Amino acid sequence: MADESNRTAFLEIQSRMIETTAKLKQVQNQMRTKEGEKKRAYLTLEELRQLPDETNTYKSIGRTFILEPKSVLMNEQEQKLKDSETALASLQTSKEYLEKQMAEVENNLRELLHQDPGLARQIMSMSVM
Repeated sequence: MADESNRTAFLEIQSRMIETTAKLKQVQNQMRTKEGEKKRAYLTLEELRQLPDETNTYKSIGRTFILEPKSVLMNEQEQKLKDSETALASLQTSKEYLEKQMAEVENNLRELLHQDPGLARQIMSMSVM
């Protein structure tokens, strides 16, 4: 009876670990994307700052370019930069939470395997096959 409940607990912990790992990878990918957006906005903003105010600047919309004042483009890039920073802060919080969840799941797994060494042997024999 205890053996079956330990096996059920292991399967539950395993599914939580898989789910948490997938969410963590997704958050990390989103963070990489936002970092790229932030860097592009920053570099574009730096290039725009070097231009004189009367320079003709164009905004890309799909395959079309529209004449826009430099100030409008700078405001858009500054907004993108702020949005990326906000999103990164939120994603960092999510990442930290998921890392704590992962540590908790790993501790639960360690405790379960420590309580039932027979289960650990069964798991090891299953992974070898």
